[in-house]
Amino acid sequence: MKFKWWMGVAALALVYVVVKKVGRSEAPVAAPAAVSAPAVAEAEFKVLATSDLRDVQPLEEMVKKATGVNLRFKFGGTMESTEAVLGGEAKADAAWFANAKYLLSSPQGQGRVKLQEKIMLSPIAVGVSESDAKKYGWDRADAKLTWSDIAAAARTGKLRYALSNPATSNQGFMALMGVVASAGGKAEALNAADVDRGAIADFLKGYKLPGDNSTYLSEQFILQQGTRVNAFINYESWLLSLNASGKLREKLHLIYPFEGVSTADYPFMLLDEARLADYLKVVDYLKSDAAQAWLARQTLRRPIKQDIAAKVEELLPRQGLQVELPFSPDRALADGLIAAYLNEFRTPIASTFVLDTSGSMAGGGRRDQLVQALHYIAGADASLTGRIAKLTNRERLWLQPFAENPYGLVRFELPAGKVGAKGVQEQADSEAKQAVLAEVRDKAERLRMKGGTALYDAVFESLQHMLAEREKSPGYQYSVVAFTDGENNQGRNLEAFKRDYAALPEDVRAIPVFMVLFGEANEADLKALVKITGGRVFDARSTPLYTVFKDIRAYQ
Repeated sequence: MKFKWWMGVAALALVYVVVKKVGRSEAPVAAPAAVSAPAVAEAEFKVLATSDLRDVQPLEEMVKKATGVNLRFKFGGTMESTEAVLGGEAKADAAWFANAKYLLSSPQGQGRVKLQEKIMLSPIAVGVSESDAKKYGWDRADAKLTWSDIAAAARTGKLRYALSNPATSNQGFMALMGVVASAGGKAEALNAADVDRGAIADFLKGYKLPGDNSTYLSEQFILQQGTRVNAFINYESWLLSLNASGKLREKLHLIYPFEGVSTADYPFMLLDEARLADYLKVVDYLKSDAAQAWLARQTLRRPIKQDIAAKVEELLPRQGLQVELPFSPDRALADGLIAAYLNEFRTPIASTFVLDTSGSMAGGGRRDQLVQALHYIAGADASLTGRIAKLTNRERLWLQPFAENPYGLVRFELPAGKVGAKGVQEQADSEAKQAVLAEVRDKAERLRMKGGTALYDAVFESLQHMLAEREKSPGYQYSVVAFTDGENNQGRNLEAFKRDYAALPEDVRAIPVFMVLFGEANEADLKALVKITGGRVFDARSTPLYTVFKDIRAYQ
């Protein structure tokens, strides 16, 4: 897969040429106080922003008041947003991501981005529960922990962390890359063949709480801090906000790996050259003293302007901005590392897909959607996100159809791939894996829709089944994913499900239930179910089901 995360020399040269062409520089820009709003209402200036920037939405009104530009954000996941820009389907005038390293890692991305300006900074940090940080001496002023130290702590069980999926999120990938760079001892010259496979395995032993959304991970971390997890790896700003929320059992002590960190610089990127004038007005405002101070105080991200940073330094840890960790320009390293993570190193996935095959699924093209989605995870989608979401080596999958009752449970197991002695590389699917993928697609094609809807019975039986499998094979990441288009009308109701769920062994808490909502399903009831089962609801009524699958896979 071509999943690149850093900018090459060509990208830097391109940005410099474009900046020079339009007369921009890195010198501080003037505050926009003198800019007056136009007499005639402007067309919306649409900005595609990643979901971690939802906290800046008040800027819409602030920018309009200061500049007259009718700024409007559209938020999306990192993978989907980046893929939209690369494919020319962003339908936006500008984009605002945590960083542009992935987007600008190819000539295609370089061609889409006409201009960029860094707006603020936030380094990746390891937040450890204060009691454990003190217990292991990590809170001492002279403690200079490296990524290798962090990997060793994960191997021995001292560090049990939450982290966004390294295959779909920048902070997850950069944490993994930090471990690889530290172990290799030559970050800039590191290539795919040099990767220390043992360091990856050590680090991932501590990966206990996966997900693709920092909000979801925070909710789960709050519930599981002190039991299943004791650390959270994320951007500094997110960890500081979590500390300030008052929701944690105890605050987090932030560790910045001594040999270097990766810092999000939040580039604001022009996509449509026709909106250059509005883009420049927005950038001028975002880099103004007033906006920089607001961003620092409201979002706990560091100002790009040093004079403003000095004025808000009491908000932020003094040691936060460390040496920036360099990364190798070897593209095969990124490709191989992500492929190895998905297919070799991460805890393998074991999940049951609970499939509504009731009569209502025959209408409105819903059966076709479900079949298409199963084809998607079984390898029919060759897009970037499709390749990442595909069933991986060593994965175990059960399909559990249901109507009036659960029936016809079928099991699939993907074979392991070849494991090299050193380094990482992409591998083509073996014939054995291709055969299993074909069996999944064939099963999807043979689904028939009729009868009632016993949703809660099907979910409960699947949880019982996953509990039994977890007892036999504890070395897997278990989950239940349920798809339904109608209200439950057979078997247990929601209250009966809650009662029976409460009687299950405590181990059930480690098995999240993800619900996919479409058709006439009762949204309130599904949200109530995932609240107690540690999952989340995905709404497929306005989003294609195969797109929802892309999101779900990042949580498994």
